[in-house]
Amino acid sequence: MISPSLQAKILQLYHAEKWPIGTIAAQIHVHHTTVRRVLAQAQIPAGTQSVRPSIADPYVGFIVETLEKYPRLRASRLYEMVRLRGYPGRPDHFRAIVARYRPRPAAEAFLRLRTLPGEQAGADWGHFGKITIGRAVRPLMGFVMVLSWSRQVFLRFYLSAVTANFLRGHVDAFSFFSSVPRVILYDNLKSAVLERIDDAIRFNPILLELAAHYRFSPRPVAVARGNEKGRCERAIRFIRDSFFAARTFTDIADLNTQAALWCTGVAADRKCPEDGTHTVREAFDAEKPSMLALPDEPFPTEERVAVHVGKTPYVRFDLNDYSIPHTHVRRTLLVLASLDAVRIFDGNVLVASHLRSFDRDAQIEEPAHVAALVEAKRHAREHRGMDRLHHAIPSSKALFTEIARRGGNLGSVTLGLVRLLDAHGAAALEEAIAEALAHGFPHLPAVRHILDRKRHARGQPPPIAVSLPEDPRIRDLVIRPHRLDDYEDLHKEPKNDHEPNDNEPNT
Repeated sequence: MISPSLQAKILQLYHAEKWPIGTIAAQIHVHHTTVRRVLAQAQIPAGTQSVRPSIADPYVGFIVETLEKYPRLRASRLYEMVRLRGYPGRPDHFRAIVARYRPRPAAEAFLRLRTLPGEQAGADWGHFGKITIGRAVRPLMGFVMVLSWSRQVFLRFYLSAVTANFLRGHVDAFSFFSSVPRVILYDNLKSAVLERIDDAIRFNPILLELAAHYRFSPRPVAVARGNEKGRCERAIRFIRDSFFAARTFTDIADLNTQAALWCTGVAADRKCPEDGTHTVREAFDAEKPSMLALPDEPFPTEERVAVHVGKTPYVRFDLNDYSIPHTHVRRTLLVLASLDAVRIFDGNVLVASHLRSFDRDAQIEEPAHVAALVEAKRHAREHRGMDRLHHAIPSSKALFTEIARRGGNLGSVTLGLVRLLDAHGAAALEEAIAEALAHGFPHLPAVRHILDRKRHARGQPPPIAVSLPEDPRIRDLVIRPHRLDDYEDLHKEPKNDHEPNDNEPNT
């Protein structure tokens, strides 16, 4: 678009100074098609726009006649039709000719709609950039509801435009107004209208539930009808200029606190567009008695998501992982999430509750869940060890019974017996446990002592848990222990050759 002053300059140079189109374009630094468009909008006859004849002149009548029948026909198709009739020009130049003669649609005028107090409101989303929370980058969406008569504005920010936040915006707006408008207009967004074919409209079922709860009528605006949705769009523009521009905030809670103060302050103290003698605050006070009363309970707006839990005790929801008891893995659970909390249900049973995080890839854990899993793993290892001992060493059952009766630690005993079983074998361990029970010593050290004594009596080396190579020369190598007096000889002090011997005579 060019300014009105520039348009006037083009017309003055063309009419008064008789400048050709190319000269005008070169001197005022615009494209020649811009000059032609200005002249065409001024309804200057085509023959007076150029002093030179054009190769398209013989085809102008055909072009005009065709465009009158098919105003939206593309220039590329019209070029092929004209080329078959002998037009020798190039398609790029022909597009400029078509643009010059294409009929302009008549500007549509709209009636200014007026509503009764409390009758109507408009609701829509406004996008206000993005916000970073930890490792997550989330869209900053502003839910706006404006009353059509008083122009009272409600504004609240959310981290997405999902249906749950759309419902929360309505509930918060009705709470802010302390009343409900009778009709709410929507701009065909998916949270309100799922499908629309001409006059046939399929509403979002959850929106119909909300409307039934608060007893208002949802109504989508007609397509391309600017007078029906203009109040809400102007309110969003007003919010961008008056509130959000150069606004600083620490987090979304701080931003919403500032937005609430702005709605009850600056936005309410401005002049009412319907009646300049009153402020928006005064008009809203007059409108409020005509609106519907709030129901006894607000509409539930928690997000409901069914999630399948894998082998790890965590539920994945909204980019983050929330811990659950390990007894509920491999199941499908229900997540109910508000803006503050995430609750996880197994049927009707609440199994976990966490504070909601809007970070990304974070693990929100309950210490009791982790501790219970660790304890279960430890007990599982003990039970596996006991099962192995009971099958390999029948007498171990009696040993465990005696140790438990005396208050011993079954976990450490199980671990120690499993190591002895791996080192000495089942037969030797069975014999040692039987002997320890027969002598009244049901203890792990007694069993270990009996095994060492019997091994020494058989002249076997002590078992060493090492990993040997596959070479049989090393694997089958037997090292015999030395006699102890050999080690004592190593500690004897050597005799000094210069010291006299008792048997030698003194000289």
